Amino acid sequence: MTIHLRPDRALFRFSGPDAHRLLNDVVTGEIPSAGNGDGEKAAAWALLSPQGKILAEGLAGHAEGALWLDVHQSVADDFFKRMKMYRLRAQVVIDDLRESHRVGFAQDAEPDGIRHADRLGPINMGWRAISPVDATDEWVQDDAPYHRERIGAGIMHQGNDFPANDAFAHDIGLDILEGIDFAKGCYVGQEVVSRMKHRGTARRRPVILSGIDAPAGSAVMAGGREAGIVGQVVDGTALASVRLDRITDPAAVTVGGKPVDIALPVWATYRLGEVIAEDE
Repeated sequence: MTIHLRPDRALFRFSGPDAHRLLNDVVTGEIPSAGNGDGEKAAAWALLSPQGKILAEGLAGHAEGALWLDVHQSVADDFFKRMKMYRLRAQVVIDDLRESHRVGFAQDAEPDGIRHADRLGPINMGWRAISPVDATDEWVQDDAPYHRERIGAGIMHQGNDFPANDAFAHDIGLDILEGIDFAKGCYVGQEVVSRMKHRGTARRRPVILSGIDAPAGSAVMAGGREAGIVGQVVDGTALASVRLDRITDPAAVTVGGKPVDIALPVWATYRLGEVIAEDE
């Protein structure tokens, strides 16, 4: 069994009688109310600003009577601070596990210990593994296989592909990948998410770009206009959330002044060139 360390993930544990209610009332996803951490599906979620922009995102799963959430290291301090603020008088203990635990990725076999199935919509990424630091000595220190897999599947990650407070949940496909619970009550940024769903005003969506000879942060150009920004590049392939209406000729898309190939994820329900009505 091979587990790859994901060094850019920060882990937090939420415990106490009000932990589930707190998270379910604050983030977008359908947070699980039970589980033993022995392979149950983790929930995708995002913490939004009141304006609907993603401040943090990751997976949530139950284990040992608590909820375990991972976020990108770049937003960990802000996430911790905000969740303590939202906690108010709720009976919730929030433990920062950045020094004591690590997050890993396994695909060839189900790992031992705390693990949750990493499935987003129809995409099966394998397992999210969680272990104390002293139990991760044999983990592979190369996370390129994970990023190669997620980029090929069209799964965008904050910190790798876009910064905090820059993208809407729809921009990275969370509405399609089951990272938004449209049936539950209000949460931070819910009005924006609901409006984009019911009015169909999501103009930006993830695409897969290959044949890239340029660094992350390069502009995706189409018809002389910028359509998006390239995220993390692995083996010449990357993701970008692009303006669909600007990709009218896929063969003419360039990055760094050179032509690239553009494709939609297999889970996409949108089309290149799609014109979306402006939000009112």
